[in-house]
Amino acid sequence: MRPLLKALIAATCLAASGGAALSQSTIRIGLAEDPDVLDPSLARTYVGRIVFASLCDKLFDIDEKLNVVPQLALSHATSDDGKQVTIKLRPGVKFHDGEPMDAAAVKYSLERHMTMQGSFRRPELSSVDKVEVVDPLTVRLDLKAPFSPLIAQLTDRAGMMVSPKAAAEAGDKFGQKPICAGPFKFVERVQQDRIVLEKHADYWNKANIHFDRVVFQPIVDSTVRLANLRSGQLDLIERALATDIKEIRANPKLKLASVVELGYQGVTMNIDNKDAGKTSLGQDPRVRQAFAAAIDRKAINEVVFNGEFVPGNQWISPENPYFQQSFPVPGRDVEKAKKLLKESGVKLPVTVDFMVPNGPETRQVAEVIQAMTAEAGFDVKIRVTEFATSLIQAEQGNYQAYMLAWSGRTDPDGNSFIFHACNQPQNYGKYCNKDVDALLTEARAKNGIEARKPIYEKATKILQEEGSVLYLYHRKVLIAHSDKVDGYRQMPDGLVRLTGTKFK
Repeated sequence: MRPLLKALIAATCLAASGGAALSQSTIRIGLAEDPDVLDPSLARTYVGRIVFASLCDKLFDIDEKLNVVPQLALSHATSDDGKQVTIKLRPGVKFHDGEPMDAAAVKYSLERHMTMQGSFRRPELSSVDKVEVVDPLTVRLDLKAPFSPLIAQLTDRAGMMVSPKAAAEAGDKFGQKPICAGPFKFVERVQQDRIVLEKHADYWNKANIHFDRVVFQPIVDSTVRLANLRSGQLDLIERALATDIKEIRANPKLKLASVVELGYQGVTMNIDNKDAGKTSLGQDPRVRQAFAAAIDRKAINEVVFNGEFVPGNQWISPENPYFQQSFPVPGRDVEKAKKLLKESGVKLPVTVDFMVPNGPETRQVAEVIQAMTAEAGFDVKIRVTEFATSLIQAEQGNYQAYMLAWSGRTDPDGNSFIFHACNQPQNYGKYCNKDVDALLTEARAKNGIEARKPIYEKATKILQEEGSVLYLYHRKVLIAHSDKVDGYRQMPDGLVRLTGTKFK
């Protein structure tokens, strides 16, 4: 009861100190972690993207069917050769500091993403050669080569615009008081406690914003998060547990919004990242195939998630139109695993250092994998690690297998290229195959699923045989909220959008 008591006391203190902040028009949202820096160029966490959805509008957004829809931009057009993209902007938009959100601001923001030291948006916009202002409400992006995922990139952090005046004045401290053009503007942040935003009076779509304030509270313990929702201390929580679905549905005062995530959950294997990659698991594809064959994806889903999630074996889920039906999700085959290990000539058992980010569901999945693979001849040593630390360890190559999730992107390129192409930032296993690079690059230059899917099929075949990522399942985005909250719509990217949402 101690964590619950602490959270309830914190919420009570917030109510006492916040005064008007917790009026009827304040929505309180429970987050599973505290976000990293609130700078669109430097940020990289999923939970940070949830905050940005209220703070920083993008050039484009998505709808429930993954269609690109206008946000700060009104339209876009691509030249016949695919090397120029012209974007028309929404007139009359202002940043939180009153500065105009015009073509000059878009040029500044995109160039900041592309050149700022430490920017995680740089690889996402690497196809852009230069940004030109055509007129006050028109920008043109000149590309180095045709790049079909570009507009999809602009529906996320790469498409978030920042106030040039505020960003220039703040420099690398911009994330401490971000100034964007979203429906809510920044008020305060108390690390590990709360992030407070208030309504932007000059927001371009203010008629559809019905809250005066948003208070985000990081509460790591999922049980405590749900308890705060039930007690009314929170109005909405993200990442409810699959094992809590039954309880949430049975509570008449709670509602559940659910959709299959765009991303995946899997195991990244160290192929060539420092000395830890120089093992049989990293060096011999047959050992990795044996590890995969020993795992029962459906059983993991049933045992850990009450059958609520979607077993998978690719970087997109079986419900995605880009899923390769020629590579169906395989069942478990322990005999195949043993045969592959015998063929590889490795000494049994094969010891594996398995780095696992701390979390109840993640740890349970790791324990199931540990038990399953032991029957084939593996000795998996689970090493539970704090999430931010595990990312650093992965970058440094201090692991052999790593239980890693990806929240997903609307275009399949966002789930594949940065993980499998040589020398890419999220390719923690350092897998590198020039044929795969060529295929993924070719898919980037094509438009439409009919042209791109056959190319991805060829890449999938190679990666199924020798790749560094073992795909296991796709979660459902589980957003629980009070029945007082009306009009909430859940998009496949898992973000919490408050446009059109209000209290009954």
